[in-house]
Amino acid sequence: MKHIGMPMGMWVLFAGSFQKQLTAVFGYDADAAQAITKKAKPKYKAIIADLPEFEKADRFKMNIVNCAMLGTFILSMPERPDVERLTEYYAKSMMTKPMKWFCRKSGKNKFTPKDISGMKATATLKAADRNPYSWNMEFYEYPDGSGYEGRFTKCGICVLMQKLGLYDLTPALCRLDYTMSEAGGVTDFVRQYTLASGGLYCDCGYKKKGFVKSETEAGR
Repeated sequence: MKHIGMPMGMWVLFAGSFQKQLTAVFGYDADAAQAITKKAKPKYKAIIADLPEFEKADRFKMNIVNCAMLGTFILSMPERPDVERLTEYYAKSMMTKPMKWFCRKSGKNKFTPKDISGMKATATLKAADRNPYSWNMEFYEYPDGSGYEGRFTKCGICVLMQKLGLYDLTPALCRLDYTMSEAGGVTDFVRQYTLASGGLYCDCGYKKKGFVKSETEAGR
C-alpha cells in the first residue's frame, strides 16, 4: 500500500462522484462541495500513506481505499452527517457507471469454480492476522446449493473508522454490500449480524436469485 498508484487512481475515479453527491444528498452548494473535496484530498493521501503494505493475494485493498475516501470526506464536512444520510451518500457516490459495470461483470462469475476457489483462498489467507486493516473470513457453502456465506471475524473498515474517530458511522459502509449485490443482478444478499453493530461477526450471504431446490434436495 506504500505504492499509492492504485489508491490515487481510485481518487480520480470516484472523487467527482463524491463531490457531486455532497450537493445531491447533503445540500451543499457547488462552491462548498468543491471546497470540501479540495480539503479531503490531502487527508486521503495522508491516510493511505500511513496504511501498511497489503499482501499481493489480499482481495480487500479496494475496500479499505474506499473507506479512506469516505472518511476523508466526512472529516472535511462542516457538519458531521448522521448514519442514515451518510448511507445514502456513500451508496450514490460509489455506484457510478463503471462500478455498476464492475458489479454486473462480477455477477456473471458468481458461483463459478473460480469464484468458489477464490473465496476459499481468502478464508485460508487470514490476512488480518498480519495486517489489522485487512479482513479474516470463514467460508460456508449452503448445503442446499443455494449459494454461500463469507463470515468475517475481523474487519479493516472497523479498524480504520475507529482510528479516524468515526466508528459510530461505520454501518453506512456495511450497507453497500446490499447495493453491490443488487447491481450484480444474480444474488440476493442476506445478513443477520455486523461487527459494527455489536455482532460477533459480519455474515455476508449470497443466495442465487430464483433458486429452487431440486426434487432430490427437497426430499432429503
